[in-house]
Amino acid sequence: MSKTAKQTAKPVRRKWLAALEAGLLLLLVAAAALLLRAGYVRYMKAAYPLKYDTLVQTWAGEYEIPPSLVYAVIRTESSFDPNAVSRADARGLMQLTEDTLAWAMSKAGDEEPLTAEDLFRPEINIRYGVYVLKLLGEQFKEQDTALAAYNAGMGNVRKWLDDPAYSDDGVHLKDIPYKETREYVVRVRDAQAMYRELYDLA
Repeated sequence: MSKTAKQTAKPVRRKWLAALEAGLLLLLVAAAALLLRAGYVRYMKAAYPLKYDTLVQTWAGEYEIPPSLVYAVIRTESSFDPNAVSRADARGLMQLTEDTLAWAMSKAGDEEPLTAEDLFRPEINIRYGVYVLKLLGEQFKEQDTALAAYNAGMGNVRKWLDDPAYSDDGVHLKDIPYKETREYVVRVRDAQAMYRELYDLA
């Protein structure tokens, strides 16, 4: 090879090596991004689990409630602790009180002898918790309003809907006076969106 040819080959080789290095760097960046994404998904799925899947799917299907909403309520209410008890003595996964259980059973026409202790049983708690969501959805039509009723009670929500300070149309709440309920609705809504994103749920 002549001296001129060698001089010409050096820049070409340098450009080829630079292009190769750039390509390898892009591959490494892409691989790192995939690994980060996979790690993020694993972390989020651990934070938003699909526990009690058979019960959730069964009763969500029976009462035509989106499974993503049921999971979101359970996560927000009890963090999937079947033995959770609130200050108001709401119990179990979906945090039902004995009075709410009795109301739901009467609406369903069930005469099974259940007590507050039975609310610690996931199969009972999820069944009637989902049914309560159905009943509230029938009464209040709009999901955020129904969730407000799940947290604060139907009586409070009816008063808010009748008050122009909180509702313009008697259906939607433009404001919720209880801070706990206002934050609860947002938390459930955000959790439902996450369940839909992570698991492609309805």
